[in-house]
Amino acid sequence: MHNIGKRDFFIALGKGLLHFIFSLFVILSSIWLCLALWVQEPVSWLVTRILIGSWIAFALSVLGIYVSQHFFSRRINSIIYILCFMSALSWYIGLDARQDRDWNPEVSRLLEYERQGDQVTLHNVRNFAWEADGKVHERWKTRHFDLNQITGINIITSYWMGPQIAHTLVSFDFANQEPLTFSIEIRKERNEEFSAIGGFFRQYELSLVASDEQDIIYTRSNIRHQQVYFFPIRMSASERKALFLEYLKTADELRAEPQWYNTLTSNCTTIIFDMVQAINPYQLPKDYRLLASGYLPEYLYDLYALDHQWSIQEWYQHAHINPRTEQISQNPEKIQQFSQLMRQGLPSPQP
Repeated sequence: MHNIGKRDFFIALGKGLLHFIFSLFVILSSIWLCLALWVQEPVSWLVTRILIGSWIAFALSVLGIYVSQHFFSRRINSIIYILCFMSALSWYIGLDARQDRDWNPEVSRLLEYERQGDQVTLHNVRNFAWEADGKVHERWKTRHFDLNQITGINIITSYWMGPQIAHTLVSFDFANQEPLTFSIEIRKERNEEFSAIGGFFRQYELSLVASDEQDIIYTRSNIRHQQVYFFPIRMSASERKALFLEYLKTADELRAEPQWYNTLTSNCTTIIFDMVQAINPYQLPKDYRLLASGYLPEYLYDLYALDHQWSIQEWYQHAHINPRTEQISQNPEKIQQFSQLMRQGLPSPQP
């Protein structure tokens, strides 16, 4: 009798654990699906809201029946819910990224290039002219680069959402011409706004922008008034060239097949990390600061990618470009000095 009672106890405990796991699955999967429907809006505004309300009612009924009824009813209800959720998941997975939307002018063109050995010609390099009142003059150009003339790599962090989150850009210095900046961005449609939640649910495609610094960095520091920091990075000549080629590879991939942006896994920082890892023979440590991108400079400091002549606090003080570049807002004719002002007082790191 004692053994039977013990066995019944463990059976009841196992059933209770199974019920809890399934109930948790229903709650979490329903939250995820309702958010996906809200962001994607697969039908009209009204019908989408009706679908969300219907799913919530369905999930609540599943939870009620599952908890209160006998095993057969719970099992049938579980199967019905799983089949419905798998159908919804199939719809979501089947959403295809596209190239043919009405894009915001900032990301309207795809980066293209021609390469012969170390000689690279980039087409659709952005060179927009930004005015203080928000007006922008759309300009695109072609630039030629000798990859043997790369003299430096810089990480730029632009803070727009508090100290934890920053947009990350990478700028290449050249011995014989002006720098070039690469930026992994969401490819917004015309008049579309950014949503961090939407970035989890396939609202935006990915875009790779190649731009002059007085466009893509200036607009953040002097037009949008984000706080921007400029960090020269220690990297060998071969690694600098390899990283530039990784950007070209990314451009090839995005032209061949559009990809979705993801706030967590495919964003401006994680993709750069993946490219750097691809050219690095050593395994770089995974770190929460790759997700909380505002702390990326501290991660780079710990890896000795930043010169240790300064503490990280001193780096933040010296790397802050806004105090040095704000004078251009009063005198736009000095825009050509923007790259020089950003680097003022910063070391040129040796590999």
